[in-house]
Amino acid sequence: MNMDYKIKTEDGYGYIPINEDVDSYEVCDIELETLKKYPKNFTDLLDGVLTAEETEDLKTSFDIIGDIVIVEIPKNLENKKEEIGKATLAFTKRKSVFMKKSAIHGTTRIRDLELIAGEDNNITIHKEHGTRLQLNVEEVYFSPRLATERKRVSDSVRENEKILDMFCGIGPFPMVIAKNNNVDVTAVDINDSAIKYLEKNIKLNKLQGSINAICSDITEVEFKEKFDRIIMNLPGLAYTFLDLAMDLINDQGIINYYEFSDSFGQGIERLQSAASKKNKKVEILNTRKVKSSSPGMWHVAIDARITD
Repeated sequence: MNMDYKIKTEDGYGYIPINEDVDSYEVCDIELETLKKYPKNFTDLLDGVLTAEETEDLKTSFDIIGDIVIVEIPKNLENKKEEIGKATLAFTKRKSVFMKKSAIHGTTRIRDLELIAGEDNNITIHKEHGTRLQLNVEEVYFSPRLATERKRVSDSVRENEKILDMFCGIGPFPMVIAKNNNVDVTAVDINDSAIKYLEKNIKLNKLQGSINAICSDITEVEFKEKFDRIIMNLPGLAYTFLDLAMDLINDQGIINYYEFSDSFGQGIERLQSAASKKNKKVEILNTRKVKSSSPGMWHVAIDARITD
């Protein structure tokens, strides 16, 4: 077969493109449609624009959030950011491409971005596990790479759980959980833009459970109840809130704890130390490497049952 052309059907016949004669079949001349070939990587679209060394420097992974793509371009290639942006736009077929201009910073966990191709629109709707999540990529933190982790936690939730997400952002954990489970989720974040979008997302989705959104520093919220599950996805600083989590967790409750580390030992020790202060015990249920954060470091997850 000649793989440069499409097979054609017409009047009960099928016309197959070939490179040479085939025995037992009638060969005829007919006009066939050229088969479109798509690049396997957006760097394929930069052939002739970047040298082999520059292509090696360019990180070919990127985050797709709804209709927006966020790319990371090394300093030595920023002079070619427009060409890289156009190639990314063509490859992903999204609407906008933004370049990372900084690391995540501040208490609101946002990063600086620069539009390098497509529409000047930083608001999009991201679809994940049956939910729709509206957000502004320049005002809130969101990682599509945690989609599998959010589904895994949701699948482990029991009906009628009372859940606290201490650092909820726009609410991807609460949304996926409440979409699929009849639960009561309290979702807290210090970023008012994140809570604004969480409240929009609650209205945007049909949920089995309920979500109560609170804009505040988690240490300043006065809770009148304890929780069956606490989600602590603030990997850089979650360990500093473990004492509070131990005060808020019910007997036999579960903490989904996250941190940046090269192993699980540090996180387990931190959980055990915080529990010991409150005369509680820790049972480690599960450990996972969620994603790589830097060479030799991982975004790790530890599920722990806390017993009085």
